[in-house]
Amino acid sequence: MSEATPAVPVDRLGRVHLIGVGGAGVSVVARLLAARGVEVQGSDAADGPALAALRDDGIRVWVGHDAAHVVTPDGGPLVDTVVVSSAVRETNPELAAARAAGIRVLHRSQALASLMLGQRAVAVAGAHGKTTTSAMIATVLRAAGVDASFAIGGTVRLRAADGTTTAVPGGHRGTSDVLVAEADESDGSFLNYAPTIAVVTNVEPDHLDHYGTREAFDAAFVAFAGRLRRAADGSVGILVACADDDGAATLAAAHRAHGGTAVTYGTSPGADVVVSDLHSGADGASATVAGGPLGDRPLPLRLAVTGVHNLLNATAAVVTAALLGTPPADAVAGAAAFVGTGRRFEPRGEAGGVRVVDDYAHHPTEIEALLRAARPVAGTGRVLVLFQPHLYSRTRIFADRFAAALALADEVVVTGVYRAREDVDPAVGARTITDLLPTTASGGGVHAVEDRQEAARRIAELARPGDLVLTVGAGDVTELAPEILEHLAHRTV
Repeated sequence: MSEATPAVPVDRLGRVHLIGVGGAGVSVVARLLAARGVEVQGSDAADGPALAALRDDGIRVWVGHDAAHVVTPDGGPLVDTVVVSSAVRETNPELAAARAAGIRVLHRSQALASLMLGQRAVAVAGAHGKTTTSAMIATVLRAAGVDASFAIGGTVRLRAADGTTTAVPGGHRGTSDVLVAEADESDGSFLNYAPTIAVVTNVEPDHLDHYGTREAFDAAFVAFAGRLRRAADGSVGILVACADDDGAATLAAAHRAHGGTAVTYGTSPGADVVVSDLHSGADGASATVAGGPLGDRPLPLRLAVTGVHNLLNATAAVVTAALLGTPPADAVAGAAAFVGTGRRFEPRGEAGGVRVVDDYAHHPTEIEALLRAARPVAGTGRVLVLFQPHLYSRTRIFADRFAAALALADEVVVTGVYRAREDVDPAVGARTITDLLPTTASGGGVHAVEDRQEAARRIAELARPGDLVLTVGAGDVTELAPEILEHLAHRTV
């Protein structure tokens, strides 16, 4: 998908059926459409928590795909619009039936573009950091009294004034005219959006299975920035980009050269908003921010989450909030309310003196940032990683970089590749990475264990009281956290 198509107004979508409705991206669209009064239904190959949550919201869902969900026995349409993600193949019986019946078919991004119409839309793109930065923007706005709608691929965890934490689903309809959304660049579908603010955390090559070359990947981001539109009040669209990332900095410069407006942020001296005095520890992170829409007076930025990378993400959030009219001091203060999102350094429990944390990191840069952030959290204990590679193509292309990033852990177990949308490649597996990493930087072991359950048992055997175990990857490795905790609870140390 490379060319933008005009968005269909929400009130013209009619009855909508979403295929793969349990997916992170599709489920939030379903929830937002339903909140706008659209008659929504959907199906997925398997049951799970996402479908249960949709049922609780009053949305009709089926387990299993069947043409009868979208057409009558004689092929007549039962719905007006069918929404799919890139993971849905043309052979899917519901999609094939919809095509044959002439039912309008929209990509998930096109349905989200419909929801953006008439809104001050913020689209967050980048090879990594999208979910966290989107959630931070929504959190900062919420703390400042702006109830933004958001479409985020994970639950958002918020800390209330009394210190309690609540989880808000990734699809939320707010009362304001602001909509914050992740802009997925993996298949080029982010070019369907026309936001008023585009946030780009980085332009680091990924998804080369789709783009083919670094040049094509970079060109997609240039096109994305070119999709910026004026807000309803006539103000120009603005690109917010990280000056510390070469790709994002180059994008901002090119956007300005073509007459666009951009605000850069980062530790680089030339950034419009400079981040300084960075500190990250077990109990959070802090920095000082100043410049651009935040004003010249240095403002203290304090986070409840750890990691230098999160200080940059939070700066993007407070800059965006300031551009939307939030007083800078309020925006910076609001960042403290953010305590994370689902599958982003998410605590899963403790057993046998070992803590287990789950994270979605699936790119080498993300894994490096995760492990650097995890080190102070582990304290005197070790950092152990159970990593599940995501996509055969990504594993093959970045094998050496995965090995270098994982070397920051003390013990590493790599399990079989989560193939997602790809066909099996028997030449690529756990050993594709582990053969490049015979030992970790600290001298610890590196283990290739293709079977997931066996990998869970192995990482539990390796852990000692005081250690921190991370389950890492964009696939179903998250399901192994309970198994690891069970092994830890019943083992004999």
